[in-house]
Amino acid sequence: MRTDYHVHTEFSDDSTYPMEQVVKDAIALALDEICITDHVDYGVKADWDSDEPILYRHGEPIANVDYPRFMTEFKRVQQLYGDRLSIKLGMEFGVQSHTIPQFETLFKRYPFDFIILSIHQVEDKEFWTQDFQQGRAQQEYNERYYEEMLKVVRAYKNYSVLGHMDLIKRYDEAGIYPFEKVKPFIAEILKIVIADGKGIEVNTSSHRYGLSDSMPSTELLQLYHDLGGTIVTIGSDSHAPAHLGTYIQEAECQLKSLGFQHFCTYEKMQPVFHQL
Repeated sequence: MRTDYHVHTEFSDDSTYPMEQVVKDAIALALDEICITDHVDYGVKADWDSDEPILYRHGEPIANVDYPRFMTEFKRVQQLYGDRLSIKLGMEFGVQSHTIPQFETLFKRYPFDFIILSIHQVEDKEFWTQDFQQGRAQQEYNERYYEEMLKVVRAYKNYSVLGHMDLIKRYDEAGIYPFEKVKPFIAEILKIVIADGKGIEVNTSSHRYGLSDSMPSTELLQLYHDLGGTIVTIGSDSHAPAHLGTYIQEAECQLKSLGFQHFCTYEKMQPVFHQL
């Protein structure tokens, strides 16, 4: 079973990869199943049908998924290619504690198979621009990141897995913050995730970002396993053809070496287990 469970298309504001081409490329790569997980980030991006103005960066809109257009295209490609590739309906929710009500509303609108819950911003401040880290010491912004994640998983339950759980390290200009210093936060988060029947993902974009370890880290994955976590998905976080399906087998090998026996796909928000 070859899958990619973190895939972006033209409906994410940071990608121009046409959905139909994603599907064609996945078939060419002999993938069995993909899940489209385009970005929604309330607090920093507006919906196309909202009263908030759409902002632009370098001529491209900074906005959430255009849901009606997305659903029309999703159904079209599923009808055209569904006999050759299983295509699941997902999204990546960039949740903040104060935006939870908007995500609750969105979740009820569509029959999702799978939702990645990611912490992309805190206090409506982006990590990749350093707006969130600016004026804070390394300890402060790392702890604040996990504090926000903890608040979110305590309050929000309509998701499948936590995405790239230690994402903050990708944008930490001071270097990798020691795992042991944030382990108490992470352990508490993982205990809630496990108790709620949710999971985490291995995000293979760590390779293209040049990180020295997986994302999440080997230490974090081992902690999740030791706490009894069994639900793991694997995704490339692809935004372009060169990303799709990359390093999935390496992630499977890593999981197996840490003692995991299965990886998961999803059907109507329920995990389906596959032998590693």
